[in-house]
Order: sequence, then structure tokens, then C-alpha cells
Amino acid sequence: MIRIYPDFESLSRGAAELFVQLAATSVEARGQFSVALAGGNTPRRTYELLAQDPFRDQVPWDKAHVFWGDERCVPADDPRSNARMAQQALLEHVPVPSSGVHPIECAELPLEAARRYESLVRAFFAGGPPRLDIVLLGLGENGHTASLFPFTPALGEQERWISEVQAAGQNIHRITMTAPMLNQARAAVFIVSSASKARVLKEVLEGPRDPLRLPAQLIEPGLHGGELYWLVDRPAASLLAGETGPLSNPMPGDAGPDPH
Repeated sequence: MIRIYPDFESLSRGAAELFVQLAATSVEARGQFSVALAGGNTPRRTYELLAQDPFRDQVPWDKAHVFWGDERCVPADDPRSNARMAQQALLEHVPVPSSGVHPIECAELPLEAARRYESLVRAFFAGGPPRLDIVLLGLGENGHTASLFPFTPALGEQERWISEVQAAGQNIHRITMTAPMLNQARAAVFIVSSASKARVLKEVLEGPRDPLRLPAQLIEPGLHGGELYWLVDRPAASLLAGETGPLSNPMPGDAGPDPH
């Protein structure tokens, strides 16, 4: 389902509201919730809102298990670290137990780091499928999501849950959850902002299927009974067919345009 917001602030608030809803549903059903956080600039504002009233007190943080969908293999204090961004914007400000925070540590030896993180994830899910309750995702201008970059070997992965990646033209390795793992999510939530994403968003949602070029098309949690949400602001949605109002394809319970 696609939800379109007037601007970046209302998009971020909508993402925070959905996070609260999904976390509460998961805790009611299973006594805890698990989430894979996204990196990049777009989700930062959502994290900041979740760290503040009223959202902070609406999330059962003591029952959270926090993972990352991907990470750059840099030192923990490097400004490019996804974990560092999430710590500063969110986790330092909410009462998540330290035992519930599971960052990817991959400053050295990416292949070993990927295997180590997969072992951690498999232990967490105790041999069952890796059904994260919430996966937050972004969309790159080249169609990538998490660190699933166009034409990289990780796109063809069918067995591994975690893979090392080095995208063309980049001088650092990354670790990423693979499509087989991401597609097990109970809810995968894309947060997409700005006119610079309009062309690729249209291609991913309305163009022909070409996941080697547009890896975001690999994300299909519906294959395993999960839900896929696209939360986008109006500049990003400007090229979508039928984008005529502030809210398209509303989620259940929506009575009309987003009030924010």
C-alpha cells in the first residue's frame, strides 16, 4: 500500500505513527517486537520523533530487539555508521535494554562479519524463519535498498540471510540483509522523500520488473504473508500515476487525507 504525505515532516510523523502501531501489535501478539533500522538521511527525522513525546512513551521499548538492515564497514564512531546515526537520533533517548540492541560490527573482515551477524540472527530466531516485525527501508536514486545495490552478487542470494557487499565505485564494504531475509518481515516499510527520488520511485512501482537494475523490487514480504508499506512525500510521488491528493491508497482506518 502507498501512503502519500504533503511534505517531509508529515511523512516522518506518519512513519513514527506506523512504527508505534506495528510495535504495539507485535507486543500484544508475541510479547516483544523486533525491528531492522535503516540508515541514510531520510529516516533520521522519524527516529528523532520516536525519541520525543508523544511517541516515546507509546512504544514498549523494554520489549524491543533492534537490528540493522545494513551497515557500512567503518569504525563505530565513524559519521558514516548507520548504528551511530540511530544511536544519536533514537537509541540514546529511549529505554531499550542494551541486550536488545544488535548492531552489525564489520570494521574489518566483511565476510566473517556477515557470517557472525547471520549466526546472531539465526540464534535469535531459534532455528525458525527470520520474521522481523518491522523492517525500515530507504530507496536510493539508483534503485537500491538496504545495501542491495544494482548488479551485485547479493541480489541472487537464495540461502544466506546476511551478505557482504561492495558496490561498484565505492571504497568501503558493507553488510546487508538479503532479500530472502527481508521478505520474511511481517511489515516492510519504505520511507521515501524528495523530488530526486521521483523517477526511480515511479520505475520501481510502475515500471517493468527489473530487480537486477532496481533491487528495491526484490522486497516482497507478501510472499510470506507480510505487509509492504510505501510511505512517500508528495515531491517523491510527483510522477506516480493518479497522484491527485495528499493520501493515496490509505491504510486501514484512514478516513481521508493525513491531518499533519
